[in-house]
Amino acid sequence: MSELSIGDALKIFLQRSRLKGNIQALQITDIWEKLMGKTIARYTDKIQIINRTLFITTSVAPLKNELIFQKEKIIQRVNEALGEPLITEIMIR
Repeated sequence: MSELSIGDALKIFLQRSRLKGNIQALQITDIWEKLMGKTIARYTDKIQIINRTLFITTSVAPLKNELIFQKEKIIQRVNEALGEPLITEIMIR
């Protein structure tokens, strides 16, 4: 039997559990301001990951339009930050 570090054991657990998406959504929420800037972060109401889709909720119409135009860049930034190609689509609400 091989020995695992606590970090490696947690990574394996998260990969096999349904908690992974929720934890990654929390990670994105924590670094959202750094990824997108203070203004966008201030007016973003909610961020969720469901089935490899990032849902971004905002009530500011001009921001919705800006986020729609930047979908590919957002996907790239978020996947880079997470260290894996998790997000394939973005929905703006």
